Amino acid sequence: MNRFLSSTMLCATLLMSGCATAPQAYQSASKPTSTQNADQTAAEKKAAFERDRQSILAMAGLHKVSFDLRETVSLSADYTPAQSKPSTGTELVKVIEDTGTVIRLQHILVGKTRTGKDFVLKHWRQDWLYEPTEIVVYQGDSTWTKKPVSIETRKGAWAQVVWQSDDSPRYSGVARWRYDGGEIRWAAPDSVRPLARRDAVKKPPFDRYLAMNRHALTPDGWVHEQDNAKQGLRDGQLKVFVHEVGVNTYTRTTDTVSELGDKYWAATADYWAAVRKAWDTQLAKTGTLHVPEVAETGSDTTIKLLTLSDEIVEGKYTTATAIEAAMAEILSKTKTIAQ
Repeated sequence: MNRFLSSTMLCATLLMSGCATAPQAYQSASKPTSTQNADQTAAEKKAAFERDRQSILAMAGLHKVSFDLRETVSLSADYTPAQSKPSTGTELVKVIEDTGTVIRLQHILVGKTRTGKDFVLKHWRQDWLYEPTEIVVYQGDSTWTKKPVSIETRKGAWAQVVWQSDDSPRYSGVARWRYDGGEIRWAAPDSVRPLARRDAVKKPPFDRYLAMNRHALTPDGWVHEQDNAKQGLRDGQLKVFVHEVGVNTYTRTTDTVSELGDKYWAATADYWAAVRKAWDTQLAKTGTLHVPEVAETGSDTTIKLLTLSDEIVEGKYTTATAIEAAMAEILSKTKTIAQ
């Protein structure tokens, strides 16, 4: 018997017994109370939050990686799109911190050289922050600043803040994870970021990217997609020279090379925690930080900070001594700017 017929029969029975107001009483009793609605909303928010967390954590592990970035359409008569040079590697993505609302994923390139020597290189880091009140954004001219995030933008959303190999800032964005169409994805609005090494070494006419950034889970890993407009000043005006699409594919794999990354991180985790704290301290001073960039390496502090970590592994430096040297490097190479 369907619900409509059941309700009709109940109403008829009550009316026959002389209880004319009984149908209204029955309907009122069927409605959830405000407390029930609040509980349901809280439960739904908690479930959505945990689903997002699992989507982020799914990016951890050992992956075979393909980096494919292609210039597509020139928007300047005197610029010819460069020929793409895809590259591959093996990357370990480690969860180095998880407080619930903050998840830090450290990327470490691992493998063997052609001569069979172990190869380990600390790569980029992505921090995921739930409902952030502020993020770090690139301003151009090797300068980053803290930017507040509105209540409307941050509600139910996650910020992805990306840091360079030396843990200096790179770019960030805020968006909600989406699950429609059978796809699990996070896509942030366009944001500005500095040039990557692949372009900076060519001394191009552009000096920044206006980039769309999307992460999506796949059956065997995940993909990081980019849509970049390469911009630079011409005649005092900001101009787009060329468009670029990027597809960086992470495919889960199993290999003993993951032990190289684990060993490296075990030896250097305390050092890098201190480095992260030092960058946070510098940013906190005024909210705006200038970090000189070098075409071949990214920020000017990269070589020194990475070398110090390698020397900890090799036993040439103690962690405490390396941290002291790293602090001095960051202070000497960066500049805080009054707002």
